[in-house]
Amino acid sequence: MDYPPAVRRLLDGSRADVGDTVAVTARGDRLEGVVMPHHAFSGSDILTLKLGSGYNVGIDLKDITGIDLVSKHAPATKKARVVPRNPRLPILSVLGTGGTIASYVDYRTGAVHPAVTAEDLVFSVPELMEIADVRARVVYSVLSENLKPANWQHLADEAAKELNGGAEAVLIPHGTDTLHYTTAALSFMLRDLTGPVIVVGAQRSSDRPSSDAAMNLTCAARIAGADLGEVVAVMHGETGDTFCLVHRGTKVRKMHASRRDAFRSMNATPLGKAHVDGRVELSSDVRKRSKGPVVADTRLDPEVGLVWFYPGMPPQAVARALEGVHGAVIAGTGLGHVAHDLLPVIAAASKAGKPIVMTTQTLQGRVGMRVYATGRDLLQAGVIDGQDMLPEVAFVKLMWTLGRTKDPAEVARIMTTDVSGEINPRIGLDEFAE
Repeated sequence: MDYPPAVRRLLDGSRADVGDTVAVTARGDRLEGVVMPHHAFSGSDILTLKLGSGYNVGIDLKDITGIDLVSKHAPATKKARVVPRNPRLPILSVLGTGGTIASYVDYRTGAVHPAVTAEDLVFSVPELMEIADVRARVVYSVLSENLKPANWQHLADEAAKELNGGAEAVLIPHGTDTLHYTTAALSFMLRDLTGPVIVVGAQRSSDRPSSDAAMNLTCAARIAGADLGEVVAVMHGETGDTFCLVHRGTKVRKMHASRRDAFRSMNATPLGKAHVDGRVELSSDVRKRSKGPVVADTRLDPEVGLVWFYPGMPPQAVARALEGVHGAVIAGTGLGHVAHDLLPVIAAASKAGKPIVMTTQTLQGRVGMRVYATGRDLLQAGVIDGQDMLPEVAFVKLMWTLGRTKDPAEVARIMTTDVSGEINPRIGLDEFAE
């Protein structure tokens, strides 16, 4: 969107345009930065600059006493780049998917876009090539909220192909908003892993001085050579810049919208740490590499619902949520409860062969459906105890289970059996509490 006429005249007078570097004198201060595009939400008399610090500033036209062109923006010529190979290092396959971690700023629009190639991502963090022998390619490039179960299936196939083709680890840059859904799906679909499948994201894009992208990537690359044979997420472990945490793929959740240390292991302790100084510490609880070959069993039934109970929820709302699905996960209150007037709808769905799994909105702790009458009534209605699975993990696991069987007894057995570290046999009251 072009600037309104008054700001446009000011820019034209200095022969400056969007993307150029200018020096603006306003209220006696001299501010130097890149001219950013006008946005629909910007004021009509506001000029926006990106300063050298990486932050944007809006300057009111009436405060500007001068503007000088510092340099014209020269569009970079796109050259194909090939990641150099280093056979002395562990082979790390990078499968690009998009998201903030693989983003760049387009100064023509001011928007943040996914990197076009996985090579772009690797060259943006050259330290990766000092840690591992990197192979890079794009599997897909979409924002994580647009991912579908079919993307998880495709990604599982590609990860298995890379590990069976000689890679010692697979690194998947991924958007953070649905990263924990993907790690759960890959954890269930990938069996006999010969190396880690490491999903990594960034809360802040690479154009920001507080970006966590480079550190998260290098931390993830450092565990490529570890004796680790499961799907993990690697993200900042603190607000500073000294270490990242390694989280089990079925026990991780995004717990803050913007903090760099937003990801937590829920009902579990992290599997380890990757330090910026190169040290890697893994717990004895990690699953070790298998001899392979890696199997990607990608059978999923995507016709599964996730229902979040709320006070006053009408029975017809639950009935509508259960229409057209083959099963559903309910995030109930406390120990796994819903209002009593919802029981007939849930019982009817269960009787019709639709498995209903109960989890808890508290996230920490486990469902306890034999403590109160409501829980016992839900069990009597055929509801499956989700134990300490996160709602999102139970949701993905039910897809995976229904991809194998529709037999109610077998579904219940699989859903209550630990497959990929998603269920703890017991949790103490103070264990894992924050």
